[in-house]
Amino acid sequence: MKSIICLFLILAGLSLSTDSYSQEQQYNFKERLTLPFYRFRKMNNSDLFQGNREQKDYFEGWYFKMVSADSTSILSIIPGISLSENGEEQEAFIQIINGKTAQTSYYKYPIESFSFAEYRFAVQIGDNFFSEDSINIHIENDTTSIHGNVYMSNQVKMAKNKGKKDAGIMGWYRYVPLMECYHGVVSLNHDLKGNLQLNKESYNFDNGLGYIEKDWGKSMPSSWIWMQTNNFNKKNTSFMLSVAEIPWLGSSFTGFLGFVLYDGVPIRFGTYTNAKLHIENSENNKLKITVVNKKKNILIEASRKSFGLLMAPVHGSMDRRIAEGIDAQLKLTISNKEGGIIFQDSSAITGLEMVGNIENLKAGLNKKN
Repeated sequence: MKSIICLFLILAGLSLSTDSYSQEQQYNFKERLTLPFYRFRKMNNSDLFQGNREQKDYFEGWYFKMVSADSTSILSIIPGISLSENGEEQEAFIQIINGKTAQTSYYKYPIESFSFAEYRFAVQIGDNFFSEDSINIHIENDTTSIHGNVYMSNQVKMAKNKGKKDAGIMGWYRYVPLMECYHGVVSLNHDLKGNLQLNKESYNFDNGLGYIEKDWGKSMPSSWIWMQTNNFNKKNTSFMLSVAEIPWLGSSFTGFLGFVLYDGVPIRFGTYTNAKLHIENSENNKLKITVVNKKKNILIEASRKSFGLLMAPVHGSMDRRIAEGIDAQLKLTISNKEGGIIFQDSSAITGLEMVGNIENLKAGLNKKN
């Protein structure tokens, strides 16, 4: 009887509506409290803060991309935490990249300033609040003044049309232990409303578009390709692809994952779906990639123009600098097995990272295929 009651309580905790917790308590990370059933909730919802019991060799960060209605303002904001390999250096951080100027900024905070919500994705760093439906930011120092609020609505979730709360972009890989890095998508596409004031520049995001994803683990991969955009000519269209060299249990393999949202339906693809990926060209900041699954072929052509340098984790510490452009060009073509074009569109506002040895990624994929 006790086991039945316990199971009921767990299931009830997993299914609670996040709307009931709009004013929920925030828990300070430094205290590392044991929260009843939190382990089960976060396992089934990758949006939630995953590192509540971590003490060293760990990072976690959320990536908010925001584009104004007229595309003149493009900002990405990345809040997160960093715990060094030996645990002696622990900090919270906020990174900002301007997609028009490629200028980047990194702001450190004591780890004591980081807190998280128990029932939904909501974190606080000092006076700055981030959740899947709002950003409230206030940064003031000798060189920077950033203030404002941005609100998100009409979020498209990965499993929205499947009746599940969180199917997850990683599929069953999400539950493989001891992986170096895990990936999640919080919102494939959503509407924006609000303003940010950055020094003397004002950024209006009313009727703009946004996107949120996250990473957590020990380190980012040694080599990877990542691209994302939801600023196509056709509304409610979004796309993301990540290809990476993945170390695991003393060896490594090249894996990939991604999605395309068109006609209101999100379609996942990746190593775990038995899809095949070919990198046909990767020279001079240009990429040509083909993804093939049972029913469709996806052709991706991308080129990077300007880029800014972001901090990235190595064994928890933010010690690596990687290049990211937000104004890359991308053309997406989806065809059926007979060669007929199902969907074709392009975007001039694409996030694109090409990090490490891309030839190693190509070799790893050729070995598998």
